[in-house]
Amino acid sequence: MKDLAKVVMSRIEMLGRITDEPGRLMRTFCSPAMRRANDLVARWMRQAGLAVREDPVGNLLGHYSTSRSKSKIKNQKSKIQKVFVLGSHLDTVRNAGKFDGMLGVVLAIACVEQLKRKPTRLPFALEVVGFADEEGVRYQSACLGSRAMAGTLGASDLKRKDAAGVSMAEAIRRFGGNPDKLNQARFDSRRLLGYLEAHIEQGPVLEQQRLALGIVTAIAGQSRFKIIFTGHAGHAGTTPMRSRRDALCAAAEFILAVEKEARGNAGLVATVGQIQAEPNASNVIPGAVELTLDVRHQKDSMRKAARQRLRTLARRISAVRGVKGSVRLVQQTPAVPCSPGLSVFLKRSVLRHQRRVLALPSGAGHDAAVMAKITPVAMLFIRCKGGVSHHPAESVKIQDVRVALQVMSEFLALLARQAAGSSGAIGKTHAHGT
Repeated sequence: MKDLAKVVMSRIEMLGRITDEPGRLMRTFCSPAMRRANDLVARWMRQAGLAVREDPVGNLLGHYSTSRSKSKIKNQKSKIQKVFVLGSHLDTVRNAGKFDGMLGVVLAIACVEQLKRKPTRLPFALEVVGFADEEGVRYQSACLGSRAMAGTLGASDLKRKDAAGVSMAEAIRRFGGNPDKLNQARFDSRRLLGYLEAHIEQGPVLEQQRLALGIVTAIAGQSRFKIIFTGHAGHAGTTPMRSRRDALCAAAEFILAVEKEARGNAGLVATVGQIQAEPNASNVIPGAVELTLDVRHQKDSMRKAARQRLRTLARRISAVRGVKGSVRLVQQTPAVPCSPGLSVFLKRSVLRHQRRVLALPSGAGHDAAVMAKITPVAMLFIRCKGGVSHHPAESVKIQDVRVALQVMSEFLALLARQAAGSSGAIGKTHAHGT
């Protein structure tokens, strides 16, 4: 019998070689590399016995059911078949590691294979999802895939353009999707029992505590901004320093102010991740600078307060330096607590395999935060070496993958017993985390 943990690690390696840029891993929404990744993962889904489809925006879905009837949940009045969702995302950041997102998708497929070995009969169906976009690299707006499923991706999003001027709608069409049928990507929340996402921790805590797995308590809220400083371009040799309206100097001062703000407030993280200067010539004073700002905190009140302070800072710096400052909110997601009910089942499963359970928050955004709008969510963190993520050095131990696979399978078995034992118990026990 094949070792499913080895299968998971082998598949991760295969996915890690599918990239839009030779020499480094980068796979973005509706790109040629994403098409190859979807096709490969679809093949693995079929091998595991899942019925495979793609939705109108390119999310990959695999359906698995052991129930012969519409539903096995006792006294279920509705004839709608209930579904529990497992998954994560298949896109990456630039120069990415190979475990972020992908591990959750491949583990979910292996979990189905594990259930089939017993075999385990579930009173609900499983939906394994490989989301088409979580990182937001191509259109500077994260979680496009899960937002489509949650019904929060709209017509205005489809008008967004990437760096090459390609609209999101056109990219979806080229990929083989259909932006005109966006509503068909939306999940019916009445069918959903919950969502579980397995993900590398992206931090050092589990490794420091010598634990393979952890349970997520909440996902930090996030605000993303596009900020533009507009000054006046001029000759680098002939324009006196006192006469300059240097947009890049204003941006540099703002970037350092962002760092100071974050370091001075516990739990706050703020990042300027992209910057573009115009005309970007060595002998010309920068006339305009566009940059991104990412602000996160586990408490929405703290995030919103920091957001306002940074807006004020941008205006103040602009006024002092004689440039124009524009701050535009691109996207924001509230902090999301995970479902206490689902987390109890997860905790029971983890305790079968390690001495204690570590509950910790996630500073990173996840598809789970979006899925929480339509169903209860839980997250399982897996130890990663050095806490490194969004970097080629991402690394996970095979023994931790093996334990995670067992925990996920046992979690579903516990959930199945609860679902079969009492009418509506899952929905009542697991409050939405919004």
